[in-house]
Amino acid sequence: MKIERLPFASAHTLAESLARLAPRQAPGEQLAELIAAGQDQLPLPARGATLQRWQCLALTAHHDLGLAKLYEGHTDALAILAELHGPSLPGASWGVWCAESRDTAVVLRHASDGSTVLAGRKQWCSGAAALSHALVSCEDANGERQLAAVALRAPGVTITDEGWQAVGMASTTSVDVVFDDVPAVPVGGPGDYLSRPGFWYGGAGVAACWYGAAQALAEYLHAAARGQSTSSQPDPHRLAHLGSVDVALGSAAALMRTTAADIDRAPGAYAGRKAMRLRLAVEEVASEVLRHVTRALGAGPLCRNERFARLAADLPVFLRQSHAERDLAALGALVTQQEIAPWAL
Repeated sequence: MKIERLPFASAHTLAESLARLAPRQAPGEQLAELIAAGQDQLPLPARGATLQRWQCLALTAHHDLGLAKLYEGHTDALAILAELHGPSLPGASWGVWCAESRDTAVVLRHASDGSTVLAGRKQWCSGAAALSHALVSCEDANGERQLAAVALRAPGVTITDEGWQAVGMASTTSVDVVFDDVPAVPVGGPGDYLSRPGFWYGGAGVAACWYGAAQALAEYLHAAARGQSTSSQPDPHRLAHLGSVDVALGSAAALMRTTAADIDRAPGAYAGRKAMRLRLAVEEVASEVLRHVTRALGAGPLCRNERFARLAADLPVFLRQSHAERDLAALGALVTQQEIAPWAL
């Protein structure tokens, strides 16, 4: 179904576009329709509308986590390209493939004709078969971390069917991609991808996707509890689970609003501690919501409701973008750098 292109994206217009998507379409096809409708043109982070940006990410995750994975990557790529003055390719669909592995490496080097080419094997390439372009982390000739833009239909790109066995997030087909001297364009200078302020803005944006998925799960419990509210014997255990979910999501939403406002007030400032705290908090909340909802509702929706079952399988896999205790330790180290404990009201 063709979606009419609109001049801007907002939670309202995005919701309308999501509602018109064919439910059986693959996430890559749905992303293409959102791009055609201009619903990928989100406010750039730290420009005064970061919360609006995150609302759109949460809304997409609420709709479908497979789509949200590709949508978040594509919109993050657009923000990276704007920040590092990368190539502008209207209509392109982008991935951001920056996960590193000890087993494989991708190298950016100069070919004999003076052109810049990419060579190596990249893992965790979400949406590889559906996207047109990707930003790929790699090493340059000096061993420094570099970001490069590459066209995925160029000669020398092999999209494998290897590297993804998970049931959760299966629709993203996050497979290995092999680059055999593929023409590539450096984006920014060595080290710029990690050192730029927007690195942490993008990391915080992923938490908005986790929040949107948790909200979708919670709505099933809310509907079930309301359905029992007129009963002469409402289930007190179900109501207790709903109360716990309300506390968790309310706390996460408040932190998201505060963090977005902080980022907008200090564009360009280091946001690592704020972003890491938000990610870890929302990760914990999403896990807690999943536990409470499934305990309250039992096996029924897990076995008989396709959307609920897929969401419950997808969310734990998506949450593992967090590095768990490693991120907690990194956050703790940042807190120790402050002379005064930072928790006063």
